[in-house]
Amino acid sequence: MRKIIFVFLFLCSIASQAQVLKKKTTLLMGGRFDITVVAKDTATAKQSIEDIIAEISRIEYLISDWKSTTQISDVNRNAGIKPVKVDPEVFELTERALHFSEITNGAFDISFAAMDRIWKFDGSMTQMPTPEAVKKSVEKVGYKNIELDKANSTIFLKKKGMKIGFGALGEGYAADRCREMMLARGIQAGIVNGSGDMNTWGNQPDGTPWTVGITNPMKKDTVFAIVPLLKSAVVTSGSYQKFVVFNGKRYSHIINPVTGYPATGLCSVTVFGPSAETANGFSTSIMVLGKDKGLKLLKKHPEYSAILITDEGKVVTTKNMNIRDFILK
Repeated sequence: MRKIIFVFLFLCSIASQAQVLKKKTTLLMGGRFDITVVAKDTATAKQSIEDIIAEISRIEYLISDWKSTTQISDVNRNAGIKPVKVDPEVFELTERALHFSEITNGAFDISFAAMDRIWKFDGSMTQMPTPEAVKKSVEKVGYKNIELDKANSTIFLKKKGMKIGFGALGEGYAADRCREMMLARGIQAGIVNGSGDMNTWGNQPDGTPWTVGITNPMKKDTVFAIVPLLKSAVVTSGSYQKFVVFNGKRYSHIINPVTGYPATGLCSVTVFGPSAETANGFSTSIMVLGKDKGLKLLKKHPEYSAILITDEGKVVTTKNMNIRDFILK
């Protein structure tokens, strides 16, 4: 759903300490995962990467909405019929997702999975959908029709045809879980990057922080700033590759789940903070909310900072993100 607009810059020189850096790229959760581990020896690093892959696969087989055997698929099959009991882990993830829906007034909504795909971003659209078609496309979307029963750990979708899906939020959750798992095992440093939902811990082998290069997609993908990842997680939501233009107005592939119309005003949002899952919720929401409401939302959560790029290419940041400190000269 998102396109990454930053370039990861890994300074992989080996310091005097005996540390080994290993990387692996694989396909999981319907997307690309890039995994980097720094450990005391090659065998430990390789085994840690395999353990991370196993953990992501475990999560995928709990929460995927396109694998028929998962608990979420069972929830969707029983929409309008009955509540479905799920593992506490799935219940709590759903609970957190609904909290995001509440604080964003529906700009973020996991029931978007039931939305009719009437907008096409493959070059085939020649005219905008009718207002009637847009309204109909979101008839089965609405987080207020998701009923949670904490005592019984059940999820019930009140309307027939409703569906929930975690999408990139699930990738962020998986990245968070893997970081926690590695830290608990004493692994010194690493990166789990799930299609742009990235979580880091520790430092590079030379002792310097992991860094991320920020690009402005309206200026031919040139890196204009290099930001150290001091808060561990970074997530970007962007629409600079998937969009349509009608009557001179740019429409993003990120759809507002309340109105059914594409988000406008921002072409990318990069959020930094302690959790990739939460950063993803913010980045997706802000794309829909727009610059002013997005900045107002993040002001209430000072542990997170953000870089916003408007459809005109203007760079805007939260007050706690001084981009001037990181701009390339």
